Amino acid sequence: MVTGKEQRHVTVVQSENNRSEFTVRPAMAEDAEEIARLATELGYPSSAQEVEARLKSLVKDPEHAAFVAAKAGRVIGWVHVFVKHLLESDEEAEIGGLVVDARHQGSGAGHLLMQHAEQWARAKGLRSVYLRSNVIRKDAHAFYQKSGYQVVKTQFALRKIL
Repeated sequence: MVTGKEQRHVTVVQSENNRSEFTVRPAMAEDAEEIARLATELGYPSSAQEVEARLKSLVKDPEHAAFVAAKAGRVIGWVHVFVKHLLESDEEAEIGGLVVDARHQGSGAGHLLMQHAEQWARAKGLRSVYLRSNVIRKDAHAFYQKSGYQVVKTQFALRKIL
């Protein structure tokens, strides 16, 4: 979800295969159910209520944005991008998540969502976009590399429940 005049744009684009037309726009609370369905498809189970609460929080923060791709009015993908601040390096944008419905992968929707995230980052004055991708997602790695992203390191991710 986004705020600010520069972020209230809607883009309608013919897909690469010329069979579909996609609309990309800022995410809204009404999208929560479809965003939750897609997050669950990606492997991050979420309810519509949880996603709606998160969206309401994100919309208040100008350092976060979420965009959805819709086809015939139905959300088929989303991207979340935010400003990452670190002590040891310059701030940059980070992709918090990108997912396109499995039935629409390869349609161009993912590229369009990433382009919107990158445009948002440029408008914030950021010079790079960082993302993380699970080692098992080989198709995603190929997609990102085809989109100009380079592997910069391999990580070991850890979490501690508090």
